[in-house]
Amino acid sequence: MALTFYWYPKCGTCQKAKKWFDMNQVAYNEVHIVEEVPSKEQILTLIEKSGLPGKKFFNTSGKKYRELNIKDKIKDLATEEMAEILATDGILIKRPIVTDGEKVTVGFKEEVYKENWL
Repeated sequence: MALTFYWYPKCGTCQKAKKWFDMNQVAYNEVHIVEEVPSKEQILTLIEKSGLPGKKFFNTSGKKYRELNIKDKIKDLATEEMAEILATDGILIKRPIVTDGEKVTVGFKEEVYKENWL
C-alpha cells in the first residue's frame, strides 16, 4: 500500500522527505496539508497511531503558532482540543506527516524513514 505523505511544497523539510522517497523509490500519495487540512478525527487518529503527544504535531517554528500564542495555551489542552486547533489550519501542523495507516512519522529524519518506510 502506498504511503500518505502530508506535506507543504514550500517547506524545506518536506522537500527533503519527498526527495528521499523518490531516491528510494517509495510509493506515496501526496496530500497538500494546507489545501486539504486533515479533519479533527484524522488528526486524532494520526496522534494515536504515532504514539507521540499531541503537542508534537504543532509547527512550533511557524509564525501563526507564535501569533496565536499556542505555546502558552498548549500545556492546558486535552489532545482532543489540540486536534481541533490543528484542524483549523494546515500551517499549524508540523510536517511532513507520513502514514501507512498503522505507523505515523512526524518531521523528517533519514534514520527514522529508513526504519519505517523502506
